[in-house]
Amino acid sequence: MRILGIDPGLQRTGFGIVDAEGQRLRYVASGTIATAEAPRGDLPARLKIIVDGIGEVARRYTPDCAVVEIVFVNVNPQSTLLLGQARGAALAALVSAGLPVAEYTALQMKKSVVGHGLAAKAQVQAMVQRLLALPGRPGPDAADALGMAITHAHAGVHLAAMQASAPGPRGRRGAFRAGRTL
Repeated sequence: MRILGIDPGLQRTGFGIVDAEGQRLRYVASGTIATAEAPRGDLPARLKIIVDGIGEVARRYTPDCAVVEIVFVNVNPQSTLLLGQARGAALAALVSAGLPVAEYTALQMKKSVVGHGLAAKAQVQAMVQRLLALPGRPGPDAADALGMAITHAHAGVHLAAMQASAPGPRGRRGAFRAGRTL
C-alpha cells in the first residue's frame, strides 16, 4: 500500500510517501510545497498553490490512500483559522484526487513514531530517518508528513483487523473511520 502523508501549513505544506508491505516500510519521496511565491496577504493564491502541489504529488506518485494531520487549536485564533484553511485545501486536493483520507493528531503521530506524544521536531526527524533508513534527516515539515504516513501504516493494519473481526454491520456509534473515532 502506498501512503501519502500531509503536514498542512499555509507557508509550507510537507508531504511524504511511503510504501507499506506488512510491517516493512520503504521510503518513496518527500518534500515541501512552499507558498512564498504568492504575496503574503493573498490567501486564495496560497491555497491554490497547496491544492495544485498536492494534486501534482498525487498524480506523480499514485498513492492508494492519504493521511492528514488534524489541526490543533493555537494560542492565536487567527493563526488557527489560517492553518485550518490550508488543511481544508489539502483535504480538498486529496478528495479531488480520489483518495481515501485518514486523520491523526500530532500527538498520535509522535506517540507512534517516537514513543511519546511530547517529542520535539528533532526527535521526530531522527526517528523517521532511522525507521526509513534515510541517509540524512528530512526537513521538519517532510518529517512530520512521513511520520503521518508511518502512523497510518501501523494503525491502518490494526483498524482493518478490528473492522474485519467485528460482527455484522454497525451503526455510526463506536465505528472507526480511518484513524478517528466517531
